[in-house]
Amino acid sequence: MASVLYGWGRWAVRRRGRVIGLWLLLLATIGALGITLAGPTSNEFTVPGIESQQAQDLLERQLPESAAGTARLVVAAPAGQSLDTAEARAAVQESLHRAAAIPGVAHVADPFENRTVSPDLRIAFTDVQFDRPAQDVPQSAKDALDGVAAPLREAGLQAEFGGTVMAPDIEVGGPAEAIGVVVAFVVLAVALGSLVAAGLPLLTALVGVGIGVLGAQLLANVVEMTGTATVLALMIGLAVGIDYALFIIARHREQLAEPGSEVEESAARATATAGSAVVFAGATVIIALAALAVTGIPFLTVMGLAAAATVLLAVLVAVTLVPALLGVLGERLRPRPRVAKVAKVAKAGKAGKAGRAATGGKPSWSAAWARVVTRKPLLVLLAGVVGLLALAMPARDLRLGLPGNASQPAASTLHKSYDLLSEGFGPGFNATLVAVVDATGIPAERREPALAELHATLSADPGVAAVGRPVANADGSTVAVPVVPRTGPDDKATSDLVDRLRTHKGDVTAEGGTLYIAGATAAAIDVSGKLADALPVFVALIVVLALALLTVAFRSVLVPLKAVLGFLLSVAAALGITVWVFQDGHLNGLLDIPSAGPVTSFLPVLLIGVLFGLAMDYEVFLVSRMREHHQHTGDAAGAVTHGVARSGRVVTAAALIMVAVFGGFVFNHDPIIKSIGFALAVGVFIDAFVVRMTLVPAAMALLGRRAWWLPRRLDRIVPDVDLEGASLPAAGTRPTVEAGPVERVERV
Repeated sequence: MASVLYGWGRWAVRRRGRVIGLWLLLLATIGALGITLAGPTSNEFTVPGIESQQAQDLLERQLPESAAGTARLVVAAPAGQSLDTAEARAAVQESLHRAAAIPGVAHVADPFENRTVSPDLRIAFTDVQFDRPAQDVPQSAKDALDGVAAPLREAGLQAEFGGTVMAPDIEVGGPAEAIGVVVAFVVLAVALGSLVAAGLPLLTALVGVGIGVLGAQLLANVVEMTGTATVLALMIGLAVGIDYALFIIARHREQLAEPGSEVEESAARATATAGSAVVFAGATVIIALAALAVTGIPFLTVMGLAAAATVLLAVLVAVTLVPALLGVLGERLRPRPRVAKVAKVAKAGKAGKAGRAATGGKPSWSAAWARVVTRKPLLVLLAGVVGLLALAMPARDLRLGLPGNASQPAASTLHKSYDLLSEGFGPGFNATLVAVVDATGIPAERREPALAELHATLSADPGVAAVGRPVANADGSTVAVPVVPRTGPDDKATSDLVDRLRTHKGDVTAEGGTLYIAGATAAAIDVSGKLADALPVFVALIVVLALALLTVAFRSVLVPLKAVLGFLLSVAAALGITVWVFQDGHLNGLLDIPSAGPVTSFLPVLLIGVLFGLAMDYEVFLVSRMREHHQHTGDAAGAVTHGVARSGRVVTAAALIMVAVFGGFVFNHDPIIKSIGFALAVGVFIDAFVVRMTLVPAAMALLGRRAWWLPRRLDRIVPDVDLEGASLPAAGTRPTVEAGPVERVERV
């Protein structure tokens, strides 16, 4: 691999004008199409085959009005007052009249006639029902709802909105995300020691992310894509795009610090060595994200593939556009003489002296850290493992779900409407279930008695607060019965209630019909169950992939085992902290989390897939430098110190950049994006600084030469991908004839 990328990097430098022009043309073309022809995105997380989705499909066919989009208007009188006054009633009637006049509205219910008023007459609600699904309701209709609330607010009443139509769109690009990019730039400037070099990874990352995200918006015309998918592509693409460029640029500047080094040769070698690690690490991220398809959940598959495509673009940018720009910048990236002297001393010194500065003789922090960690490796390992297991403890109580209106910002109308409904009608009102009966097979004369028996059975359950009036289609073949639990949507008792209600299917089946328990709460429970079932298979697949890929990369058996164990510890600790914050309610004020609740159902799968790829990035960049030194010297102990000394600064910078980028999304108002950003930021921090920079050197020091052991049978069949550039010509060679991406070289 290194020899191919060496020739490719040299070709990109020599043809830098063409390479840069092609990338800019691609960005302009995809950007123009993605902006002008952007497809719609969805906020719904549907899973074909689950019971709640089967019921939803049935309702859309047989009882379409019950599956249409709804905006729920919640009205509240001031404390101590009532809605049962002439002024309040007049304001409500005026609002209902305005709502009915909005284009696309099919029906508006009067809360006084429908008895949707709280017992104390202070809170009421009405459903503004549209004639189409929520995702098809135009923005103009949503904007018109603001005018509906005006008479109520003028009368001194509180008016808030909920319902499927009012689900907010995911917004990205706020101050928090921008701060993450600024922090990344500062880290780059410190790590590379140059403002010009620091701006380069940001520039190239934005090119790849721009093409990836705008391309995803274009594909939304033919593929159902959630807003979360595009944000995830942006989040991961930006983080890995910056990191991959950083690794190549840092290696290039390290080589330019050598006296007599040439820009073209250095760029080619950086592309061959660091670029090989980038390609391999990027491949692991792509495979891990694409492996989300094994869950069998369409929205998660699309999410993984969109992010994987953006990572692929980041890899291509790193091995083509980055070396081309290195050629353009030329000598401006060469470190100052003092840095060159430090680099020369670090390279020429022994492993124990790696990283010593030329002035003062003080060791670099990464070399000093390596010696501290390897001095008592067993103690370090035990302390690190025990600490990570302690952080993982809250994950034992993990509960999965989908965020509802309670998870929206406290100042939002969705959150306020949720609180008002809970106050006026009980916590279970926001968790209303729907018992859907397909009565096609029930004889006409038996339908009414069968429904009456079902109504009585549902009402008798201690977890049910109320059972509403049945709603049937014209021929009575499909019936929907609202069921209000006593507990809220995130309460475990509600999940238990859904399970109990589904045990009554046999009674309806005996009559010739089919019973489904559906609704938003049931759908969230079903999606969580589906993902929980897929999680063990996904983890097993990821572990097998990690073992196979790292065995090929390092031609070792123990290094992959160590890497996988460290990865599992990172995931467990990150998940434990996420549960502690989002589910248990700690740090809610600091992180602006409106309320505690279950962890987003697809977050564990997503965390495992993404963190696996990113963890392997740091493993490859760190251990490849250890293996490179071991191959050249045969010194196993010195290789550990050398690898940390030479890679520690860059790996630390790369991890801080990812933490900054992911951390910026923690302050996004969308609860799903917030939790994903937090989990990834914490996971990367733990994996980079605790596992890779601490436990890995300690484990490698304990293993010694055994770390590089590979059975003879495996040695014969495992391909040699040469991540370290052992097959490259020695310094001081040049190509005899230009031969495209791969060139022949000879000794000068």
